[in-house]
Amino acid sequence: MSAPHILVVEDEPAIADTITYALSTDGFEPHWCASGAAALQAQAAGGIALAILDIGLPDINGFELFKRLTAQQPGLPVIFLTARSGEIDRVVGLELGADDYVAKPFSPRELVARVRTVLRRTQRAAAAPPTAPTATSSAATAAAATHGFAIDDERKQIRFRGKALDLSRIEYRLLKVLAERPGRVYSRDELMQRAWDDPAAAFDRTVDAHVKMLRAKLREIDAAADPIVTHRGLGYSLREE
Repeated sequence: MSAPHILVVEDEPAIADTITYALSTDGFEPHWCASGAAALQAQAAGGIALAILDIGLPDINGFELFKRLTAQQPGLPVIFLTARSGEIDRVVGLELGADDYVAKPFSPRELVARVRTVLRRTQRAAAAPPTAPTATSSAATAAAATHGFAIDDERKQIRFRGKALDLSRIEYRLLKVLAERPGRVYSRDELMQRAWDDPAAAFDRTVDAHVKMLRAKLREIDAAADPIVTHRGLGYSLREE
């Protein structure tokens, strides 16, 4: 079996050399690009299994590059690499749907271990057989429909008042949990367990950031809509109608 191709987008040659060496000695085939434009060209050639993106690139913000790469290759696993260690940057990166986030300075061995973990996780998710609908899931879907939401789990799509929402993977899971049980209050810990691939990588502020984004997207469809209720000190629920 051929080695997984890892796209490394980093404008500092010394750091890029460290990353590519660590990946190649651990059985991966890295492809280094120093700019966002070069990364998009490399992706167009196909075969990319995972991307490691620096946020501070010379020609494009790493967050914007993430959007373009995943638009061309939906489901592409991405790890952000940046010198910024502030919580807000971590929240934004994970909010967009990135799989992990590593701040500089970093251990090359740790980065490679995270690459392996993300690839295993995404491969397991892709190989998992679809679950047959049950009476409970049918009832949950009906409950969601009565509140203006239509959940299409096969397409991983949610419609609100007849219009499809543009959701990241985590936003989809988070809204699905809330929409299927209107009135049921979920703690932040419960939502992390149900919506995140790796709940240990999330934290309370990350949940809050995702809820904020979901509210904004719902208001784009209906400016007066406010179906997600905040229960201070407890968590969130979908408003009962």
